[in-house]
Amino acid sequence: MTEQLERLNAALDGRYVLRRAIGRGASATVYLADDVKHERQVALKVLRPELSAALGTERFLREIKITARLNHPNILPLLDSGEAAGSLFFAMPFVEGESLRRTSNPRTSCFRRATPSSPTSGSPAPLARPAAIG
Repeated sequence: MTEQLERLNAALDGRYVLRRAIGRGASATVYLADDVKHERQVALKVLRPELSAALGTERFLREIKITARLNHPNILPLLDSGEAAGSLFFAMPFVEGESLRRTSNPRTSCFRRATPSSPTSGSPAPLARPAAIG
């Protein structure tokens, strides 16, 4: 287990148990974690500490607020957010499957074979729009 993972697990004691990193981006790492209280798996997105120190936390806090306001059946809800070991985080349900990076790649995507219509209605799926983001 990495030092960062051990430090986060210690700070999250009683809330979440981080299992492993499942994704990395420019500003954050996403971990598969166990939600101890609700006995479920979650995806925990954690702002990288070096970015938090260098750039501040405002952008990540804005992402948390926007994510919390999204309401659409095809978008996973925000379950929790907070700070642990000096890093901001937020939790969303974990969904088993391919990564968005893989499915959005035209060479590997299943979407290139899909039709633009919803299989049940025959019409395009509605776009998700955040409610009152300002």
